[in-house]
Amino acid sequence: MKSFHYPFIAQGTKLIRKSTFFLLVFASATLFGQGPNLSSASAIAAPEPSTAAPEPAASAGNYVVADPVGYVRERQPWEMGPFLNWGTGVGDRSDFKFFWGGVELGKVLTPVVHAGIFSGQFQFAGNIMPLWQAYTPAPHLANYTCINPTTNQPYTCPLEVGGGTFRGVSITPVILRWNFLTKSRRFQPWFQGAGGLIYTTHKFPPNVLSYDGIDGGTCVWNFSPQGGFGVHYFTKPKRSIDLTVNGVHISSASLGDRNPGVNASVQVQVGYTFWK
Repeated sequence: MKSFHYPFIAQGTKLIRKSTFFLLVFASATLFGQGPNLSSASAIAAPEPSTAAPEPAASAGNYVVADPVGYVRERQPWEMGPFLNWGTGVGDRSDFKFFWGGVELGKVLTPVVHAGIFSGQFQFAGNIMPLWQAYTPAPHLANYTCINPTTNQPYTCPLEVGGGTFRGVSITPVILRWNFLTKSRRFQPWFQGAGGLIYTTHKFPPNVLSYDGIDGGTCVWNFSPQGGFGVHYFTKPKRSIDLTVNGVHISSASLGDRNPGVNASVQVQVGYTFWK
């Protein structure tokens, strides 16, 4: 039997083998080529670690440092601190001088009440003054109008008037204060009304001495209705220097035989407050 040789069949077999080889090489290159691309995509998507310092979180401590007035307004804290007071009489008491010292305690009671330019908060306070002194002219003779008991006619008579330094203690149990709403972070203004009680070791104010049927006694107890305005200046968080100007009236309300009183005086008070 004669064998036949088909050359085109042999060439087709070689072509198939070469095609298979190239397909395998191409597939391998494609698979290995995708690896680096995926890794690159992952590298781009992954966030790099930050080297910047983290921002500090907001805290009550930071708030106090940044805005001491705002802290008092929001937290409505207690306040306590010492003070000294100097004053002078007005009018016919302009030769009266005063020096007081004590401690005040108070509490902001309400949130902000909005009322236009009068917006603010209500605070209740009180103080006690173990140091209370009034400096008056030394004892002297003064001319008064007297009545002659026989003729019932007036005449001028010189009478001895007491004077000197008067010492005592005082308490102001009611201070009604209105703290104005302000944009300042350091200054807190206010106005107030108050009422107090004074005890002196001798009858105050000095008057004509009691003799020959003339009873010039006043009283060791006096009341001190007052009103004024002031400001806190915060030197640092929860600490303030305070300045107050008050108009103070001193009167016994006729508890004594006579009530000449101190109709008006101007009192300037400087204090230092701790806020809790």
